[in-house]
Amino acid sequence: MGIPGFCLSSVPFYRSTHSKGSTTLERRCFLGFGRVGKGKVRQVRGLEMTATETDKSVSAKQVKDIYSPFWAYAKNVLETRVDTLKPYPIPEGYLHKEAISGKGKRQALVTTDSYAYSSDKLRQIRTAHVQGGAQLQVLNFVMFPEMNYDLPFFGADLVTLPGGHLIAIDMQPLFHDDAYRAKYSKSVEEIYERCKVNLPWGGDFPEEAARFFSPCFIWSRPSEDEAVETHVFDCFKAYLHKYLDLVEKAEPVTDPERLEAIKESQLAYLQYRAEKDPARGMFLRFYGEEWTETYIHQFLFDLEHKIELGEYKPPV
Repeated sequence: MGIPGFCLSSVPFYRSTHSKGSTTLERRCFLGFGRVGKGKVRQVRGLEMTATETDKSVSAKQVKDIYSPFWAYAKNVLETRVDTLKPYPIPEGYLHKEAISGKGKRQALVTTDSYAYSSDKLRQIRTAHVQGGAQLQVLNFVMFPEMNYDLPFFGADLVTLPGGHLIAIDMQPLFHDDAYRAKYSKSVEEIYERCKVNLPWGGDFPEEAARFFSPCFIWSRPSEDEAVETHVFDCFKAYLHKYLDLVEKAEPVTDPERLEAIKESQLAYLQYRAEKDPARGMFLRFYGEEWTETYIHQFLFDLEHKIELGEYKPPV
């Protein structure tokens, strides 16, 4: 889903394989590359999820809706700081979706909720929030700038599995030259250094994916809920406010060559994310092919579709 979401950005950290009586979830690093561990979960068939009532063998204390506070905070900040904020269209039938996972006592309701806004400088601000009880919780929150700004993308992929958490937060760059890094990455270095003290690096990721991340990419795998509720939340807030600071200061690009470079970079990122989205397999199992492919191409990474329909015209 995307950082990314859900990779949906942005939510891209696991896949499932089935054997008799159980399903194995393989946890993977951001963008779905590089196995980082395994955990067995009986009768889990789903994708990105967050908390609802589930396996009765798990106490209510253990089943936390851990990411709703993140989205509630982000929504409030957006409404407070972005004067031109307005609703962004979500395809009909994709605002809310439900499926049942498991059988008997282990049966759980899985819901996927989508939220979207835009502003004069941000083409799409979107969130995918999947709630599925104790087995898996996910929040994918991404902001895509308008194509006449050279702003980076903002991406937060927050994933919780029975064995721990997978956290990815970044301002994903359009370019990697020194001038671009000085303009954008430099401003977040102090926050990054502070965050990595409590959120150590989560492990290597493939070179293929490296071009989509900044030098201040937070990628961590904390084991405790408390670390998510404190350290991760603090860093999420700091990155969000710093990004909106950059948005407020951003000036439109008018040079035709630079505009073309921005277009190419944005489309390359979105095409890559749509093609590689590891959330696809689980969404297919829950909701079927038609819903899944429409969700990926017409909501999560919709720019190419909007351009093809003539609903969005890149600046020239």
